Amino acid sequence: MSAAILLVNLGTPDAPTAPAVKRYLAEFLGDRRVVELPRLLWLPLLHGIILNTRPAKSAAKYATIWTAEGSPLKVHTERQAKLLRGLLGQRGRKEILIDWAMRYQNPSIPAVLDRLVAAGVREIVVVPLYPQFAGSTTASTQDAVNAWLKRQKQPPALRWVEDFHVDPGYIRALAASINDHWMKNGRGDKLVMSFHGIPQRSVERGDPYADQCHATAQALAKELGLADGAWLATFQSRFGAAKWLQPYTQPTLEELARGGLKSVDVVCPGFPADCLETLEEIAMECRAAFLHAGGSEFGYIPCLNERDDWIAALADLALARLA
Repeated sequence: MSAAILLVNLGTPDAPTAPAVKRYLAEFLGDRRVVELPRLLWLPLLHGIILNTRPAKSAAKYATIWTAEGSPLKVHTERQAKLLRGLLGQRGRKEILIDWAMRYQNPSIPAVLDRLVAAGVREIVVVPLYPQFAGSTTASTQDAVNAWLKRQKQPPALRWVEDFHVDPGYIRALAASINDHWMKNGRGDKLVMSFHGIPQRSVERGDPYADQCHATAQALAKELGLADGAWLATFQSRFGAAKWLQPYTQPTLEELARGGLKSVDVVCPGFPADCLETLEEIAMECRAAFLHAGGSEFGYIPCLNERDDWIAALADLALARLA
């Protein structure tokens, strides 16, 4: 029986243009898992205002990080799949197919699953590339896969890596990436671990995401041997007027700078691959905000991307789920 590992990331526009971003945002923000407001309230706002104003602004931000190969998130996810394929080949597991998909836009989850089944795959390990489980990310990916399953006459066996927020290999790779940065660039006065935010209401309704983010932060601080006060966890990418998980990243960085902190390092442990939220929001916007508020040195620590230790951890996570 042929097996496959499918890596799934959030998604990205096909180009840094307003029309492409509009298509992406329409699919992303139209997901009930992402925005839990009543449809009668949300859809008129989405299609009447947001999709007519936000795409151009977001496209300008995407343009600042776009590469010759395309969106950084797409580039890194594709490279991770290629490196995983190579590592499994070295481990004598060449029979396992490796592919990747995006929850929103291209390549789509149904299209890639169709391709795997056409290749004879009867067992698939799905790895949503979100270390911490959230309804708006991992559960949304499960929704998309389950919708595809319902249309199959002979569905393959599916297995999931639902989260890996305290997986030892993942934590060690994160710690090694931070130590590598410190060895090369010196160490800031404080380490800020910035996670993507979600609405506070989602947590109150039972979403485990916040607890898992804090567990990741604690495990990473322990692996690095950091004392209390040498680090803190924050949440970024707030959208809308509702209360989201706090403390918010940019206001916290500004407060630290105004309080006399001169140097800071920021790492994003919830993102295994660099993307708009890390390269533009953190490395550009938050850097400028920290320096403007009185800080002197801002160190952005890249995501795990194509690190060998991360690809090895990813292989171990996926292989552990195979029957």
